[in-house]
Formats: sequence, C-alpha cells, structure tokens
Amino acid sequence: MTEANETPPIHGGAVAAVAELLGSARLMALGVNRPDGWPQVTTVGYVNDGLMLYFVIARDSQKYANLQTDPRVSAAIRAEGAQADTVGVSIAGRAIEVTDPAEVERLNRMVFERYPEAGAFCPGGSSVAVMRLAPEIVAPVAVIDGRSRAQTYSIGAGGAPDPDPGAGRGVSALF
Repeated sequence: MTEANETPPIHGGAVAAVAELLGSARLMALGVNRPDGWPQVTTVGYVNDGLMLYFVIARDSQKYANLQTDPRVSAAIRAEGAQADTVGVSIAGRAIEVTDPAEVERLNRMVFERYPEAGAFCPGGSSVAVMRLAPEIVAPVAVIDGRSRAQTYSIGAGGAPDPDPGAGRGVSALF
C-alpha cells in the first residue's frame, strides 16, 4: 500500500497498455524548459521501443539548446484512430542524445518497419541529434463512462518491469 501522496510503481499490465498506446501514434507534444523558465512545447514525430521514446531534433534548434541546459521533458501522446476508451498518456523523464551508431541503426530498422514511407533517423554529420526519452513518470488517461480518469505511475532506477499482456487490452483496463 502506498501513501496518498506517493506515486505507485508501474506494473506489467500498465507497461503493456501504455506500450500499445505508444505504438498506435506517431506524434507527441514535447515540452522542454527554456533558460528563462518559460516552457516550450512543440510537436515531434517519434518511435517507441516499449516505453522508451526516440525522436530527432536539429542541433541548431531552440529545443536542442534547451535540452543541453535541462534534460527534463514531458511528452503528451494521444491515441490515433477510433479507440473511444483511450485518451492518451503523459510521460515525464529525461532526454539524452543517442550517440552509439549500433543503436541508431537499430532505431532506423524500427522506423523502416513501422513507417515504410518515412525516412530514417540518419544523423547526418552535425545537423541533427537522435534523442531518447527515458520515462520516470507515466500517466495514462482513459475515458470510462464519459469521464476522464488518470493513473500516475513511477519508474524506478531499475526501469519498468516486463509487459504483462495478460492484464487486458487498452489503457481502460487499468481502471
């Protein structure tokens, strides 16, 4: 049992439901912190590997400069399609640059498989950066009986547990 103000750790059913939702969308609203304290939110494309999110940004962008100063980010993702019981998910974590060429190649294969019509991440020289958003807080939101419901989970230093696909389909199964 957790205290009223303590965020429960994510469980395998939530991992499966959120990963399913992440796999159904292409765009996220990404919020970063500007040096003057004002938030900056932009829409970026992404690919996910479970709960891990990957995206590409220009090195000469304000977003990249902001992330170099403060890697804390929040992302909001809304499900695509006619999933009436699912609204989306909010994820907070830290964005760090992916510099390992083998990992970038793995991500390129994922992009090609998921979006055959899209180009690869292909960090060309110094023009773009491939970023990984490692989640620390995950808050799926569902609509049940016409009302929005959210549940917030934390992800500890050990990472998220393996997904439990037997826990039901969709975010609404969490409530």
